[in-house]
Amino acid sequence: MSRKTLLTIVSISLFIALASILWRHLTSTPFTSPIADVNMAKESKFAIVVGSGLAGLSAASTLIANGTQVTLFERSLRPGGNSIKASSGINGAPTRYQPGPPFSDSFFYADTIASSGSVFTSSSGDVRQRREKLTEKLVNDSAGCIEWLVKKGVDLSAVAQLGGHSFPRTHRGAGKTPPGYAIVSTLLNELKTSPLFKLQTSCVVTKVLKFGRKVEGVEYFDADGEENEARGPVIFATGGFAGDANGLLATYRPDLEGFPSTNDARPGSQPLLTAIGAQLLDMSEVQVHPTAFVDPKDVQSPVKFLAAELLRGEGGLLLYGGKRFINEMQTRKVVTDAIKTLPLAEGSPRQWDVQLVLDEGVYQNASSHIDFYIIKGLIRKTTLSELDPDAKKTVKEYSIAAAGEAEDKLGRTYFGHWELKSDEVSSESVVYIGRVTPAVHFTMGGVVINELAEVLDADGEKIHGVWAAGEVAGGVHGENRLGGSSLLECCVFGRVAANELVKYIA
Repeated sequence: MSRKTLLTIVSISLFIALASILWRHLTSTPFTSPIADVNMAKESKFAIVVGSGLAGLSAASTLIANGTQVTLFERSLRPGGNSIKASSGINGAPTRYQPGPPFSDSFFYADTIASSGSVFTSSSGDVRQRREKLTEKLVNDSAGCIEWLVKKGVDLSAVAQLGGHSFPRTHRGAGKTPPGYAIVSTLLNELKTSPLFKLQTSCVVTKVLKFGRKVEGVEYFDADGEENEARGPVIFATGGFAGDANGLLATYRPDLEGFPSTNDARPGSQPLLTAIGAQLLDMSEVQVHPTAFVDPKDVQSPVKFLAAELLRGEGGLLLYGGKRFINEMQTRKVVTDAIKTLPLAEGSPRQWDVQLVLDEGVYQNASSHIDFYIIKGLIRKTTLSELDPDAKKTVKEYSIAAAGEAEDKLGRTYFGHWELKSDEVSSESVVYIGRVTPAVHFTMGGVVINELAEVLDADGEKIHGVWAAGEVAGGVHGENRLGGSSLLECCVFGRVAANELVKYIA
């Protein structure tokens, strides 16, 4: 054997021996380089969001902006929830888009309290204090939410005044895209570009995993029907129970049996949280929206399409038998109660035959909505000659009040963009009409939260590791939600919940 060959064999043997020693060391001792620690820390920052409406998307966006990985579970095939269908807009005050002197709207809190009604005024102690703090949070963070969305590219430059509001503060875009779709699609498109975001649709969460006083994840069925677990702190943004006709709605409001709904049929998710000790509040406070379209192609359908409150805010009026019967700018509850005093239409579901009437001025300022309703066959363009005989006289009186020539007999003071003049009213005056009826729309009740969106137990103590935002929570709206405050509640408390979760895992 040559010297060269011998040296080669020795060298290889030494290399194998050293490699063996090094391998045993690496497999028996944790690797603790600073880089590995940073990566592990990043990987440990993850969260679960249940529900992909605006509350869930606002939470997910805020979490990801703080470097937190998010898995978002959505029950439906497509994300967006009811938020994507929202058509009137999102409230905010004071903002730079509102009319009048800059930042002059200081009445939002008072309007919200007035809308909450006796549920708010009759409460006391800790419950009263929580309601006050929730309302303050909703109102005080409203302008910030508008700016947050605008910075993300959402147009919210058009502002309308809806029923129950003393000032125009409901924001939407100036174009033809409905505000709910504009907001939800913008957030979704942004989230889908992030490697920290994972969306799982057609997933049903069946259980919240709680150990002691700490929530650590959820059990769920995935799109293939397989049962799985996901671990991490949880934000519930699962919406209300207005579509749970045979479950929670039947339990808390059996008097609404037979009413149509603007919500697809699905069970409420509040029982998932009461199973871990959450308490409930205001479960009997269910909002019946006064104006849902009765589709002439399917009059008896139990699911109705909402006639946006914007239509009344921009000047629309309600007629029964050709006559007005209510100040259309009253709160949803007041308008609904007025309609319910009228004779019921025949057949089922329980519905009424009320006409929503708009003129060309309303059309021009809400054309994005009205054109959509026309395409769906819910509104049609016609003339006053097709309405009841008394309609011409009613519209003439309304036009006089809208022009400021006389006080409105029903007390309406804001007429939006109604422009038909009283001396122009004739049988051939162009109007846009649709049949509307009250429909179950929104549930004000839900799990009890505080102003930090923390879910509270029966003792008023927070349950660690879980938050709730949006319609799944109760205590924010009392007996009546103002139009435009649903999207706002989702945005405010979705972001609040996310910021609190970030602190929790820090």
